Amino acid sequence: MGARFEPLREALRTPATRIFLWSRAAIWAAALFAWLSFEPNRNPRASRWDAPWIHDSGWIADVWARWDSVWLVRIAEHGYSAAKNSEAFYPLYPGLVGGLGRLLGDHFVLAGVVVSLAAALGSFLLLQRIAEDRLGRDAGARAVLYLALFPMALFLQSVYTESLFLFLSLLAFYLAERGRFWSAGAAAGLAILTRAVGVALLPALALLAWRASDRRRAFAGLALAPLVFLAYPLWLWREVDDPLAFLHAELDPTWARHLSWAGPFGGIWDGLVAGWAGVRQLASGSNAHAYWTHAPDTAPLHAAAQNLEQLGFLVLYLGLLVVVWKRFGAPYGLYAALSLALPLSVPSDRWPLLSIPRFGFVVFPFFLALAALGARPRVHAAIVGVSSLLLGVAVVQWALWQWVS
Repeated sequence: MGARFEPLREALRTPATRIFLWSRAAIWAAALFAWLSFEPNRNPRASRWDAPWIHDSGWIADVWARWDSVWLVRIAEHGYSAAKNSEAFYPLYPGLVGGLGRLLGDHFVLAGVVVSLAAALGSFLLLQRIAEDRLGRDAGARAVLYLALFPMALFLQSVYTESLFLFLSLLAFYLAERGRFWSAGAAAGLAILTRAVGVALLPALALLAWRASDRRRAFAGLALAPLVFLAYPLWLWREVDDPLAFLHAELDPTWARHLSWAGPFGGIWDGLVAGWAGVRQLASGSNAHAYWTHAPDTAPLHAAAQNLEQLGFLVLYLGLLVVVWKRFGAPYGLYAALSLALPLSVPSDRWPLLSIPRFGFVVFPFFLALAALGARPRVHAAIVGVSSLLLGVAVVQWALWQWVS
């Protein structure tokens, strides 16, 4: 009997599991404390974004439903026909939340938190394994710690798709590197069913397939990914009579994004322009004159802070991208590069680098790069210290319905 549970005991003893338990508990406690302490001072427009269907599990769980959670919970409960442009949110995560939510007595927010936490635990375990294979045991623990304390780490337990996508992308790489390309193709297909940027996995996995001893079989396995994704347009054809509704929804003016003719360089350029406007705004120290005029309903100094924060994360990710290419090779580097290039190619009209901090957070090779850099004690202390401070700020913003990413 004891031997049967030995794998479970071993998993519970890993650094990944211990870091998962204390970090998720600490972040949850911080979010509840922020909500209880500052709730009267939450965003004055929060009532516009709040919705009855994200208050189904009590305030302890409902604190993890904000912003895009409204869309995901609505899809989970009512399907895509319930709201225009909801097709921009891909179906795997809300499908899992909908199924589990019904088992939990229609507590869909609680179901979303459970799905996110389960996927986060899987992500921690896989990241530790991949980092150990590449960098050694100590680096495996560092990679997981940096993921757990990253400023965007609150999304790993929110009713958002981050946890599930991160788990599936890690799983696809893990399986492909062990020659299990049919399973890797299925995992990649499920990742694409979670977020559109999952297509960035395919060229990277193709490089691994090219190196396989049985190249034809490896590519045949990866071909499973687009076949898995076909389930989505077929479902949309049935439910809303438009198999390409997901494409139409993503470029709808609702999201204030446009396809840049310069590809990712268009997003980078617009982000630099917004960042320079932010520098000028902060130098003026005043809200009297706005240097960034594309968000007229936002105080100019606040807009400056938003744009500079997003630009700062982009600079960080580009720096880590260089480390990934040098230390971990073309498959990891290509995946990281494409994962940034895709959202940068469709910048927002209001905030050019909108959500870049969150989009880059789920690019797991960046945490391998941080783990490599963190071998130096001073760098390790800087990563942990700065990440923890910014994570604390983000958790308070989240609890009060302030935009995080």
